[in-house]
Amino acid sequence: MSVLNKRNALLGWAVWNVSKRMAKQKAKSSATRDHSRVPNKRAIAAGMSALGGAVWYWRKRSHDQPH
Repeated sequence: MSVLNKRNALLGWAVWNVSKRMAKQKAKSSATRDHSRVPNKRAIAAGMSALGGAVWYWRKRSHDQPH
């Protein structure tokens, strides 16, 4: 029996469409909330650490190059 057959392809297509519909509904419902504009503390921390890592990499890279 083949792994990729019509039944599995149809099941995968149906699951994909249902999950897309659910994701759209979830995004729409979260966008209508009043507190959605308040940034998440974890998102702020992740952004700051990413920025810090980029600056650290950039400074280390510029010091390693011969002048």
